[in-house]
Amino acid sequence: MSLQAEVEVELVRKVKAGDPRFYEPLVRAYEGPGLRVAMGMMGNREDAQDALQEAFVKVFRNLSKFDMKRSFGPWFYQILRNQCRDMLRSRQSRGKHEVQDERLEYRPAGTRYDPERARQKNAAKDLLWDGLSRIGDEHREILVLKELQSFRYHEIAEILDIPEGTVASRLFHARRALKDALTEMGADYARGGAA
Repeated sequence: MSLQAEVEVELVRKVKAGDPRFYEPLVRAYEGPGLRVAMGMMGNREDAQDALQEAFVKVFRNLSKFDMKRSFGPWFYQILRNQCRDMLRSRQSRGKHEVQDERLEYRPAGTRYDPERARQKNAAKDLLWDGLSRIGDEHREILVLKELQSFRYHEIAEILDIPEGTVASRLFHARRALKDALTEMGADYARGGAA
């Protein structure tokens, strides 16, 4: 569910005025995209849900300080990003990422299930998430925002609080880092590291 800008502004205004009932539509509007961003950064659904929940709590607690001249979305994603980064710094390595992105699981009605194609698709997704887990947080977060969430450059700039020109530069380096990680993993698999 996506909110129109005017509706979003009015909801924020009402919550800031002391009526918490109007926070729920904001949560509903941002929980789907927020979960996908958090999953991309955290690598698994459980940690992503924890990060998202904490981000919603922090947003609610700090909404009184929110500058109404700003857009709510980028402010929310900044808080979510910082929550994910804090959790990534504090958690210990837990092994392989278990990401399930609903958008990648969609299959139009009437299409035939092909087990070989499903296996290849799952292997490609696993390889992608393994590759993402091997690159730095800064690279991973910008790839998640651009490639998985399809944010525009100016939106990413606002979320990450960087100049728009820096977004292009970071994306270039992030894509290169992911390509290098995937190439390295492919070399490992070719030597018998995995089936």
